[in-house]
Amino acid sequence: MTGQYTAPGQDRSRRAVRPHGPMRPLWRCRVRAAPWPCQPARLLLLMEYRRDRVALSMYMAGCLFDATADLMKLNDNPGPSPVELFERFLAWTARRTPGSDR
Repeated sequence: MTGQYTAPGQDRSRRAVRPHGPMRPLWRCRVRAAPWPCQPARLLLLMEYRRDRVALSMYMAGCLFDATADLMKLNDNPGPSPVELFERFLAWTARRTPGSDR
């Protein structure tokens, strides 16, 4: 038997969701070490802000601002380009409509 232990009678669907928050100043996911927001973080944020997509965009714009400052301080490499940062932090927050170019 592999995977996490589930006590008898415990429903696996009721387990707590691990937060996929950013690890600063690298802006990597604390759970997966992938660039944040990782896919699970995006899904959790979409669920949290499901009724206010504008607030989600504003929150992520603030994260983009902070990440840009943090990543610029890390002089080891040039870091992501502005386009990459926009795609990573903001582009996915836009509501997609049928027939849109994305």
